[in-house]
Amino acid sequence: MSPNDDHPKIDAVILAAGKGTRMQSDLPKVMHEVADRPMVHWVVDACRAAGAGRIIVVVGHRAELVRESLGGEPDVEFVTQSEQLGTGHAVDQAREALASSPDNDLLVLCGDGPLIRSETLELLLDRHRSTGAAATLATAVIDDPTGYGRIVRDEQGDFARIVEQKDASEAELEIREVNPSYYCFRCGPLFDRLSRTTNENANGEYYVTDVFGLSRSDGDRVAVVDAVPPEDILSINTPDQLAEVDRILRGRLADLEDKG
Repeated sequence: MSPNDDHPKIDAVILAAGKGTRMQSDLPKVMHEVADRPMVHWVVDACRAAGAGRIIVVVGHRAELVRESLGGEPDVEFVTQSEQLGTGHAVDQAREALASSPDNDLLVLCGDGPLIRSETLELLLDRHRSTGAAATLATAVIDDPTGYGRIVRDEQGDFARIVEQKDASEAELEIREVNPSYYCFRCGPLFDRLSRTTNENANGEYYVTDVFGLSRSDGDRVAVVDAVPPEDILSINTPDQLAEVDRILRGRLADLEDKG
């Protein structure tokens, strides 16, 4: 996909600062390999295929390993999150780098989601642009939503907010529509609203997800793409989950090879 001249340019921020304490390794989580490549490379590829011209990777734990791994990519830049204060804080580290492009569309993704498809990002961008949204997210409905932020909808069935698991009520914990952390924002409004987020939650962190609620309360449009296959959002927090995602991705690549 190439950006249309009638549309804003596309940038991307990939969150890759985490240690991954349950991976039984001192490697940054995003440097663990899936289908013979560090998992963050698959996310970079998807952003590039969706038309992103600048890809900003937020690094932290053992940042030098991520920088070295992606250092030969001409469209990849790095910013550092020195303290782990939440996803909103992580995205905010790119504020200065993106200050000159407030009208661009900005994809925000996690570097530990290598099953992301460029087609999903294109769908996300199309919905974002066709609805004139300030903030757009993808959602998925899964059998076991444990660990994911839940999508709370209003009485009309429209998006209301995202609630993280630790902050969810008993009723909200029953919601099976979840947030896989695939986002698109208008760049300028995103950073304006990040300045207004607080860390008044169970984890004491700044969440990028709070920007969606702020956008809605400000009267801006929030759009939702509710078509992400459950398989695509498998999270990687343990070696067993890493092996499962590796198996899925290798199978997907083998299918493409057969079709080719």
